[in-house]
Amino acid sequence: MKRVLILCCALLAIVAAGSAAAAGTGQAAESHPSHPSHPSQAKQPAREILVMLHLPAPHFRPDSYYPPDYRDDAGHAARRRTAEALAREYGLRLLEDWAMPVLNVDCYRMAEPEDAVPGKIVEALSRDPRVKWAQAIETFSAQGGGDPLFPVQPAAQQWQLADMRKAATGRNVTVAVIDSGVEAAHPDLAGQLAYKENFVDGQAYVAESHGTGVAGVIAALAGNGVGIEGVAPEARLMALRACWEQADGATRCNSFTLGKAMNFALLHGAQVINLSLSGPPDRLLRELIDVACARGVRVVSAVDPASADGGFPASHPGVFAATALVAQMVSGRVLLAPGRDIPTAAPGARWGMVSGSSFSAAHISGMMALLSELRPAMALPKLRASIVMQPAGQAQAAGIDLCATVSQLTGKCTCLCGSTANLKDGRVP
Repeated sequence: MKRVLILCCALLAIVAAGSAAAAGTGQAAESHPSHPSHPSQAKQPAREILVMLHLPAPHFRPDSYYPPDYRDDAGHAARRRTAEALAREYGLRLLEDWAMPVLNVDCYRMAEPEDAVPGKIVEALSRDPRVKWAQAIETFSAQGGGDPLFPVQPAAQQWQLADMRKAATGRNVTVAVIDSGVEAAHPDLAGQLAYKENFVDGQAYVAESHGTGVAGVIAALAGNGVGIEGVAPEARLMALRACWEQADGATRCNSFTLGKAMNFALLHGAQVINLSLSGPPDRLLRELIDVACARGVRVVSAVDPASADGGFPASHPGVFAATALVAQMVSGRVLLAPGRDIPTAAPGARWGMVSGSSFSAAHISGMMALLSELRPAMALPKLRASIVMQPAGQAQAAGIDLCATVSQLTGKCTCLCGSTANLKDGRVP
């Protein structure tokens, strides 16, 4: 209850501040970071530099396509040894490398000693015949504010989303949100919808709370200065209205509306399908899910807390079932994800707090968009086996370790966490 009050207070404070700004000059209030009273006493982080080594590649053609993690051959190992030698000789710490065949270089990120004179090591490296060039890593600031509710999103800390952005954003991944209507013009969803279709006969497409909230968790815009950030802010959404909201606030769907929406999603190339709903076993939907699984589509569904087996379609063996309640992890298949006190988009260009396994499913769908960007062709069983869970007994709430999962899939560490460190040492399978 205390955490709920804190989050609600944070939300109300932000809304109040925004209203005051709108009533005044219309300018967002500036935030001023605190400064130490004695700046000389503040410990400065080690400066980082980039060191470029020549990349001999006679086979390289500028008009060819090369993936981001392109590595030419064993020559990379030799350049890595050269970079390690340079790091030792100049007192640097080698952090990571990245091949850039367009520029015909391997790029190495290194950290200078804390007592290094600014610019001196870069100047010396630039004269070294083994180095094509060296430079400091500069800082660039976006010309806009951060998203004010991002700090109170549970996934922001639990899944270290700011660091995840370095690895993936869901770019060009299509997620079908089969739900009630999504507000396409919402400030956090404007431009995010690739499709908006209505499969509820006799009703016009309208923006509704459940669908808009689910869509916001998955793909709300990042860095636009308002509201929240989606788990996969560069994913593209299919807003497929197969459910409708009743006067009592309940959201309802049926086999036909859901079947039509599923069919549309499969015909139009959805890579992830979010089903934040539950009901009795249904053959039509089961057959459609079977087709989706056979095509490698990631289907995500919410666990029904009132059902012993989690309800359908969560009980389907090919579905990624999600819940926010440890008690509902009815098998090793069920994934625990944030689903309580979640700030998200609401109709009327507003934001609100929501809870429930529907929004746990939305988090998993956002995660699937990230993983689909990184490993689009990975078979579903292998993808499921690659999801790393937090070990029991840690101070952090049990659930998915997204950092370690991404490291497992890519071999790259994008953020610091216990499981990721263990993974690098081979202690996490």
